[in-house]
Amino acid sequence: MPSTTAITVPQLARLVGLPDAPCLVDVRIDEDYEADPRLLPASCRRDFRTVSTWAMEFSGRKVVVICQRGQKLSQGVAAWLRHEGIPAESLEGGFEAWIAAKAPSVSAGAIPPRDEKGRTVWVTRSRPKVDRIACPWLIRRFVDPDAVFLFVDPAEVPLVADRFGAVPFDIEGVFWSHRGDRCSFDTMIEEFGLRVEALDRLALIVRGADTARLDLVPQAAGFLAASLGLSRMFRDDLEQLEAGMLLYDAFFRWCRDAADETHNWPAGGKAP
Repeated sequence: MPSTTAITVPQLARLVGLPDAPCLVDVRIDEDYEADPRLLPASCRRDFRTVSTWAMEFSGRKVVVICQRGQKLSQGVAAWLRHEGIPAESLEGGFEAWIAAKAPSVSAGAIPPRDEKGRTVWVTRSRPKVDRIACPWLIRRFVDPDAVFLFVDPAEVPLVADRFGAVPFDIEGVFWSHRGDRCSFDTMIEEFGLRVEALDRLALIVRGADTARLDLVPQAAGFLAASLGLSRMFRDDLEQLEAGMLLYDAFFRWCRDAADETHNWPAGGKAP
């Protein structure tokens, strides 16, 4: 009989990157983590020994717990979370099964240091259009769901980065920016190790829209139009980011699940 308290790798892989994905909690021991310092996308690490002190951080959220093989540590932590009223499952087969299935992972060494609340903090130019929405979307969905984004005047980005411990992106002369004909979104996919088919397909659309190469893929022109329209709808950059998340969610799902689907009317043949 299938377990009612565990989730399989294929089941979880279908949820990764979606806005309603569960919180992923990695409770591997340090020895196992140091032997392979990759993480499941958007996961956070916690010490299984102190679960009673951090369990309520996840109140009101669904959780999947990951240990090395899906045995005592993840099952014990998941059981403790359920005791606290938090819907929690363990990942069947654990981290080893996830990697064996070639499911997406994130290079932990690429993730910037976190602040005192456990969040990564990023800063970029105000009035975003394409890349400066694409990068936050990727980070929030695949790296750090709680990431903080600061939008400031272009000339102030380096100083804000220095004074507030933020990571600058999508400006000239920094690590997280354009490289050759690739945009900052491409750089983040590469550096985080998130080379999966759906993200590669989305990257082509973003690159075409962001670098005025609308001939790269047919979707680039419409994507640029939608992005520019959003930039005109919102005066507040953070409100625009929240609205833009839905646009990227929709295009990601198209890239993953519907790129080969067509739509025609009338469905049964020619119109009378």
